[in-house]
Amino acid sequence: MSATILDVGHITCRFGGLLANDDISLSVQEGEIVGLIGPNGAGKSTLFNIVAGAVSPTSGSVSFLGRDVTALRPSGRCRLGLSRTFQVMRSFNSMNTLENVIVGALACGEGARQARRNAYEVLDFVGLTRRAEVPASELTPAEKRRLEVARALATRPKLLLLDEVMSGLTPSEARAGMDLIVRIREAGISILLVEHVMEIVAPLVDRAIVLNLGRILTQGAPADVLKDERVVSAYLGEEYHA
Repeated sequence: MSATILDVGHITCRFGGLLANDDISLSVQEGEIVGLIGPNGAGKSTLFNIVAGAVSPTSGSVSFLGRDVTALRPSGRCRLGLSRTFQVMRSFNSMNTLENVIVGALACGEGARQARRNAYEVLDFVGLTRRAEVPASELTPAEKRRLEVARALATRPKLLLLDEVMSGLTPSEARAGMDLIVRIREAGISILLVEHVMEIVAPLVDRAIVLNLGRILTQGAPADVLKDERVVSAYLGEEYHA
């Protein structure tokens, strides 16, 4: 049995009178791809930010590799091996592609020489080697998505949090993105991803977790989740009704 790499326990998060997350518990096992899905307002982004350390929960805990990291800042979690991408791409447009990835490596404490070497390896992995010297501002949307993933990979994560990395991509670009995610898992990195495109989530993840109004509605194998009447009616629409 695989070891638990991430354990989220009874997370509740309030913003004033708004209950964003209500007693949420979930886990990610080593080598697993877990999809977090649900409509706007379901609480996905809040939970994702709590796991990443960008938001502090009102109550509950986050454990990573058996260590309580609830009070640890994002930089500290990064050094332990927990890294993330952002739905809104955050590349430094004044820098080229290589320099952007070097920044990611430096953020988690690598020396300049090792960071540069690591950046080249990551660019090769995501297929951006030939674009290394191109300003980030000149990359295509699909390339910018890969750059976002590359910067996270440059931190050498054990768990990668992916925030809608398929957003805005064409079908062929999304398929290439799916292939990249599979290769990331094959490299020994566990993945927790937020994604709205069900055609992507279903064949890609080992488990799907559906949030609704800040709580877990259901979770399980994607094929089973897609057949759940509550999921079909609330999130996926009649086109998914088997």
